[in-house]
Amino acid sequence: MWKNVKAAPADSILGLTEAFRNDPNVKKVNLGVGVYKDEEGRTPILACVKAAEKILLEKEGTKSYLPISGDPTYAKEVQNLLFGEASEVITSGRAVTAHAPGGTGALRVGGDLLKKFYPAAKVWISKPTWANHKGVFQTAGFELAEYAYYNPATRAVDFGAMTACLEKVPAGDIVLLHACCHNPSGVDLNSDQWRQVAAIGKEKGWIPFLDFAYQGFGESVEADRCGIEEFAATGVDFFIASSFSKNFGLYNERTGALTVVCPTAEEAAVAMSHLKTTIRVIYSNPPAHGGLVVATILSDPELHKQWLGELAGMRDRIKAMRVALVEGLAARGVKGDFSSITRQRGMFSFSGLSDEIVAWLRTNKAIYVVGGGRINLAGLTKANIDYVCDAIAEALDK
Repeated sequence: MWKNVKAAPADSILGLTEAFRNDPNVKKVNLGVGVYKDEEGRTPILACVKAAEKILLEKEGTKSYLPISGDPTYAKEVQNLLFGEASEVITSGRAVTAHAPGGTGALRVGGDLLKKFYPAAKVWISKPTWANHKGVFQTAGFELAEYAYYNPATRAVDFGAMTACLEKVPAGDIVLLHACCHNPSGVDLNSDQWRQVAAIGKEKGWIPFLDFAYQGFGESVEADRCGIEEFAATGVDFFIASSFSKNFGLYNERTGALTVVCPTAEEAAVAMSHLKTTIRVIYSNPPAHGGLVVATILSDPELHKQWLGELAGMRDRIKAMRVALVEGLAARGVKGDFSSITRQRGMFSFSGLSDEIVAWLRTNKAIYVVGGGRINLAGLTKANIDYVCDAIAEALDK
């Protein structure tokens, strides 16, 4: 069957990780894959997760299927995180949530659902965006288009160009937006800019689809949802794909959710009926463990408080590594201004390193960076920061 078939190319990010694992250099550093690392270079299991798993182990009485949309407590707690417990969206019942296998699964379910009712629509993605966005929506059958987002010269959002593009998006098309901690650039909209984007969406009639993979990694759980709140205030239909891989460290549990927000509770009920039929033919029922862990933590006041503390610790460590990288490069007198790295948010940064520099770092120093110069700041530690700064300084001096 495969004799005359060419092998598929390796994933640009996961393939990099495989190459890293096979590299014998004892000084190797992985700044590519989007996984949080602690100061020892490990991806830890949060203490609140361990505590929740102990509770589940003691009380769990069955391994039977969850409902198609997942555990009801999980859906409730996801919405509390997305909107705030006192939000009108929740009190009016005009949002529905289904547990999906990770944020990627949520994006794909949303794509399949939208394709059913908007078969001729285009999906507009930011330039640049997470590489897998393209594959997910193309495989769902959509044609893609791009809207302006990042300005390499200023290393910030090109908001004028962005809004000019969004003004031209036709009604019924879908606009994919990063709710916070933009991947790969690390630059985000502020609250006033979100308000303007939401107003454009309402006026033009396109469908917002917010990818919310990093809630709590920017400023806080509450501050990072400002884009969600602005779209909710407009009363339009929109979608949210959320993930607990990063902020709960549940990478291999594939724990995400798709939330559909509607103008009324009646419309939300209709949306849920079609959401269930979409899920049924893809994976039927979601995996239980990760969702039950999240529901246990968020519904328990003490565990919830503990989670917020652990999340703040991860966020603060990444911010500290941003500062250490910028100060380390400045101390070595490198060419160029890297101060924008400290203004970016989340795990990622467009470092400004060229593809030639990226290739040199990998070949000569075993430092692995994604093409385009995207760095995962969580891969930096006190133990490797000097090595990385020395290597970048040497590469830029050539």
